[in-house]
Amino acid sequence: MVIKSAEFVKSSQKWQDCPEPALPEYAFIGRSNVGKSSLINAMTNHKDLAKTSQTPGKTQLINHFLVDESWFLTDLPGYGYAKVSKNMRKDFEKLITNYILNRQNLVNLFVLVDTRLSPQKIDLEFMQWCGESSVPFSIVFTKADKLKPGGADRNVDAYKMELLKTWEDLPEIYVTSAEKKTGTEQILKFIQDTNQFLIKNKVRFDD
Repeated sequence: MVIKSAEFVKSSQKWQDCPEPALPEYAFIGRSNVGKSSLINAMTNHKDLAKTSQTPGKTQLINHFLVDESWFLTDLPGYGYAKVSKNMRKDFEKLITNYILNRQNLVNLFVLVDTRLSPQKIDLEFMQWCGESSVPFSIVFTKADKLKPGGADRNVDAYKMELLKTWEDLPEIYVTSAEKKTGTEQILKFIQDTNQFLIKNKVRFDD
């Protein structure tokens, strides 16, 4: 898939304020500073579409982008950032949870994980919650270019082994680098194939 247009639509403080759920939607989420905005910009070939920052926790709202006038890409607040107040963390968690469970046109959630790190408890717990809540999701490993050859494969395998302790089957897994655009084509192909399936089967979200 070659993205021809991508534009910011709106930021929402509540899931109820999100754009009308008439189009398929794909959301991106992960721990703060996982490289979410950089990956979104790499996927869409727009340098400044999603605002990047060296300050973790910068994204505090649900940000919607309209891609090719046919689907929504959603940038969700990061989870698990310790340097914000407990009340703010609770607000983030409530915002994220309500959006994921209630957004009727959410087709898939891309859970971003830093490839450089060993399996993190907070990521594993979030994925477990997605599974228990029947939320369709994929795992996206970021910053693969920051590791020496073979390092990314070892860390991805470590995550797989950890997940298989409680999962019979694993979700789709993508290994990416925003800087080199590695893995972005595979994610976009998944989105394209899914959108074609939805069109073929005349799936509507706003009934």
